[in-house]
Amino acid sequence: MKHHKILFVCLGNICRSPMAEYVFRHQAEAAGTAHRITSDSAGTSGWHDGENMHRGTLQKLAAQGIDNSGFTSSKVKKTDFDAYDFIIAMDDSNLAELERLFGRHPEKIFKLTDLIPESGYTHVPDPWHTGDFDETYRLCEAGGKALLKKLGLA
Repeated sequence: MKHHKILFVCLGNICRSPMAEYVFRHQAEAAGTAHRITSDSAGTSGWHDGENMHRGTLQKLAAQGIDNSGFTSSKVKKTDFDAYDFIIAMDDSNLAELERLFGRHPEKIFKLTDLIPESGYTHVPDPWHTGDFDETYRLCEAGGKALLKKLGLA
C-alpha cells in the first residue's frame, strides 16, 4: 500500500495552505485512509515562519469540527521536492515560485484548482485579501475530495 506525502503551498502559510492541509487530513480520516497520507503545508515567502494559522482559518476549521492544533508556519525548503510526492500550489504566483525552485514538473507540482476544473476557479483566492474564508474552505474541500480520488483513497 502506497503512502502519499502531500505539501500544500501558498504565500504566507497562514490562510490557504494550512486550511487545505487540515481539510485534506480530516477528509482522509473520514475516509479511513489517514494512515496512507502525510500532509503538510508551507509558504513561499517565509513572512510568518513560526506563527500559528490566521484566526479566520482557525475559526473556519473549528466551525467545521476540524482539529486545528499542532500547526506552525514554515517556508518551502529545497529538500521538499524529494520529501513529497505532490506539491500543490494555491495560485499562479505560488506555482511560479515552486517551478523557479524545483523546475517544471506538472505531474508533481500543480495548483489545487487543477483538480477541480468544474469549479470555474483558476486559483484559490487569498482570504487575507478577500476576507472570504468560506470561499477558501469550499475550494479546499472540493480540491481535497478530488485529490483523495486521484490517489485512490476515496
